[in-house]
Amino acid sequence: MKSIHSEKAPAAVGPYSQAIEANGFVFASGQLPIDPSTGKFPEGGIKEQTRQSILNAQEVLKAAGLDLSKVIKTTVYLSDMANFGAMNEVYAQFFTEPYPARSAVAVRTLPKEALVEVECVAVKG
Repeated sequence: MKSIHSEKAPAAVGPYSQAIEANGFVFASGQLPIDPSTGKFPEGGIKEQTRQSILNAQEVLKAAGLDLSKVIKTTVYLSDMANFGAMNEVYAQFFTEPYPARSAVAVRTLPKEALVEVECVAVKG
């Protein structure tokens, strides 16, 4: 088991790794829409936050030598299911067929009052 860390993604906001590589998989922790250069959320709404969350996940995967084409499963946490359509528009710009399996769920709140958090599992090789 190996911890993965990228300086180009926000640091963990608790006692966890950005990602763990184990048994040919990379399990990336949920990425909040924090711009690592400013430490803040991007201005705008769900679309901008979704883009930043996925860009953060992409940087964590890069640190493991992977890209988004190796993602086999994502989980998207939304603070409001009314944002599903707008999130999906942005999400579709990053993933191509065969699309990763995905769960999208509404949660009561997210850390730092984010609108979205995205986690993923990728396969090595």
